[in-house]
Amino acid sequence: MSLSAPSGVARGPAPEPLELGGVREWLVERGLQGAQIDALVLGFCERVVAAGFPMRRFNMSIGTLHPQHGARNYLWRGHRVNIEEFPRQLTGEQNELYLRSPIHHLRASSDIELRRDLTHPPTFDFPVLHDLHRAGLTEYVARLVRSGSEVADPRNMNAVLRDEATDPLAQSTFFSFATDRPRGFDDAQLAQVAALLPYLALAVRARSSIDIARTVVWTYLGADAGSRVLTGEIDRHSVQHLNAVIWLCDLRGFSSVGGRVPSEELVEILNAHLEMMARPVIDHGGQILKFMGDGFLATFDLSREDPQVVSLGAVDAAQRVLETFPEFRAARRAKGQQALDFGIALHLGDVLYGNVGTMERLDFTVVGSAVNEASRIEGLCRPLRRKVLVSSKLHDMAGLCHERMISVGVHALRSIREPQELFTIVEPS
Repeated sequence: MSLSAPSGVARGPAPEPLELGGVREWLVERGLQGAQIDALVLGFCERVVAAGFPMRRFNMSIGTLHPQHGARNYLWRGHRVNIEEFPRQLTGEQNELYLRSPIHHLRASSDIELRRDLTHPPTFDFPVLHDLHRAGLTEYVARLVRSGSEVADPRNMNAVLRDEATDPLAQSTFFSFATDRPRGFDDAQLAQVAALLPYLALAVRARSSIDIARTVVWTYLGADAGSRVLTGEIDRHSVQHLNAVIWLCDLRGFSSVGGRVPSEELVEILNAHLEMMARPVIDHGGQILKFMGDGFLATFDLSREDPQVVSLGAVDAAQRVLETFPEFRAARRAKGQQALDFGIALHLGDVLYGNVGTMERLDFTVVGSAVNEASRIEGLCRPLRRKVLVSSKLHDMAGLCHERMISVGVHALRSIREPQELFTIVEPS
């Protein structure tokens, strides 16, 4: 199927062919270099416009794999590229707009292109065309570059759509152009630019696969651990010594609640409480290494800046949880939702940080006696009726916040030789 002018657009004398030599090679080179997607889009637009293509608006949309975003849109209107991210779960209005869009029309059919004259509003079949008409544009062209092994056979469209729904790397890349040239686009020039789109799509996919890999490992391992894995630290013996604040916490009563509520409600309870406890850790520079059922393990790396500053950040994070919990609990109870209690242990010590596991399955985590001590301290939160317990080592390091802590006495820790003095953060009244 070729791009041909829609009826009603007067073409006039054909302009000269575009001088696009080198654009294809530039796209391949930049794709191999892993250039940022917005830079690829901007460079492509600048080159085709400089060659004489009368494009005033360019749009590209690709799927992605992200816990919050399902797709990204790159819009060029001259000089810069604006990026818009679409949520994974569309609202009713967002979904309605998508179902009435050119991208959905092409993805749901065997077509790969459409072309519309923007000078006749009564004939518009997509809402976006009205906006483009009001902006003074005269013609709109959309084109889909399909991915996957089955795209050449229209009989396999159901399989293609299933792949696109579940695999962002299998999704088609959507492009659209618009011009304000009175006679619209020239057929031959448009065909020249359309021939470059598979190269742009390939360069974009090369970068997108890198971004998706980073998102996945950061989401499941944390930013620091994920970056280490991506840069090659995947050997089972790849570990390093790390001096860190160790944060260990869990929810109290979660197991008993689990036997009384539906599974969907249980997941909501868990996610809401973990978000409440984890957000201050992230905001104060901590790294969550793993979620463990109804709790999580996090670290604050003392080597990244002054150890006392890092230690104070960890204490501030725990205090923030204490300050926000009463309002969090009240809001949930007002809605008839479960609100659980929690225990947090803060300790300081040397740990081994890196890959632990089998030859086939590794976990990037921290291990060592300091982690075991933190676990023992957290186990005393319930019997001591405290939400937060701080070890004497962290208490001494975070000297500037002693007025916020009180001693709860010296206690024996299971399987730990020496008893330790423990402290707690004064809870808001």
